[in-house]
Amino acid sequence: MNRKTFLKQGCFACISSSFLLSALESCTVVKYTSGKLTDKGILVSLDDFISSNKVLPYIIIRNDELQFPICIYRLDANNYSALLMQCSHQGAELQVAGDQLICPAHGSEFDKWGKVTQSPAAENLRSFPVSITGDKLFIDLRKQV
Repeated sequence: MNRKTFLKQGCFACISSSFLLSALESCTVVKYTSGKLTDKGILVSLDDFISSNKVLPYIIIRNDELQFPICIYRLDANNYSALLMQCSHQGAELQVAGDQLICPAHGSEFDKWGKVTQSPAAENLRSFPVSITGDKLFIDLRKQV
């Protein structure tokens, strides 16, 4: 095989594998729910974490009464992390990328506990206490963790 053929085939293979990887990553299920707003917080069914018989790593609450969505990460069967999807740097709405939240405005990144992992943000995200009652999660919007 000559150099030209090698480069053509090598580049095609790289581009093809990059495209395939991107396509597979985009197949991740993102589930949205509005939850049930109460005077103290939001109730969410634990069943919202199930899709096609799989347990989802997170769900996103979008409710017209909330200024920003809330991402709830399932850490394990008994522990959850509820994070306001508002960047602590300049207030842009965050995007979920697996186990992290990313600010599209300036590139700040946060882990699934809301801790800053990439600047320019210097403060962690606003997080809320989560409790389990029966088959429901309760996100207490009155408090911050």
